[in-house]
Parts: sequence; C-alpha cells; structure tokens
Amino acid sequence: MTTPAERDGDAPLRIREAVRALVIDPHQRVLLVRFEFPRVTVWGAPGGGIEPEEDTEQALRRELHEELGLVDVEIGPCIWERTHIIPFLSGLWDGQHDRFFVIETAAFEPTPTHTWEQLNAEYLFELRWWSPDELNAFVPTKDTFFAPRRFPELYHSLLVDGRPENPIDTGR
Repeated sequence: MTTPAERDGDAPLRIREAVRALVIDPHQRVLLVRFEFPRVTVWGAPGGGIEPEEDTEQALRRELHEELGLVDVEIGPCIWERTHIIPFLSGLWDGQHDRFFVIETAAFEPTPTHTWEQLNAEYLFELRWWSPDELNAFVPTKDTFFAPRRFPELYHSLLVDGRPENPIDTGR
C-alpha cells in the first residue's frame, strides 16, 4: 500500500468523493454505524463512496438502501462537509471528502439489503440509534470516537440552531 508520504511529491492526493446521511427520527435520535478498523472503532453516519456512474443523490440512495434498507425518503440539504487525509487499507485512496445530507424519517428498524458479511467487509459492524443525551454522554478515547470527532457538538447545534445556510466544515 502506498501512503501519502511515499507518493511522488508532485502527484495529487487521491481523494474519494463520498456521501453520508444524518438519518434523524421524530425523537431527534440519529442513526449511526460502527466501523471497526484494525486500530480504531469509529461511530459515523451511514454512507459511502460515490461510484463513477453515480451522481450524489444516486449514491446516497444506494448507500441508504444497502446499509439501512431505507428507500423512498426525501433527501434534505447538504449541511456538513469534511475532507480527511488517511490512507485507505486497500491502498486505492489517500483520503475522503464526505458530504452530509439530512434525512428526516419515522423511526424504523434498519434492515440492510447487504448481508452482514458484505457490510463487515466494508468494516461496518453495527447500526444504532443515538439520542442527543447518549451522544453527549459518550466519552471518546484514542481508540473509539465519532467521525467527525465533534459529532455531538455539531448535532446539538443542528438541533438548536437549525440547518446552516451553507455546509459547515466539520474538521476531522
């Protein structure tokens, strides 16, 4: 695997474009997925990479269907963005640019259309609704954290202040 430090100094970083969904129920719970990577556990919004033949909406609808079994939802605006530089385990990418969209829906039990074997192959191991209080009570460690790391703060701001006019850079 080539790391960014090993790449030719003139070569641009290979950044994968991705979409994420803030799936929010009427009780203000947000649905997050647990990723298990070799060295860290990350709780983040469902979603993933945009395939070459897809636009943003198509990619988000595909990801919601595969990971949550969610179809026929209204996709709200893009409210957050983040670019993080981290070499992918596959060696194909040097980082990812995530765009987060709001999905307001009734509470539901996620029923992925991908098998758990397929989801695990993408490092996804759990789907869980989080209340605002649970987000705030979570104590991150160097090995287990949210992505973006400020997720509870950003989510609280969304609930209190509403959707931003333009997407907010969430940082890492």
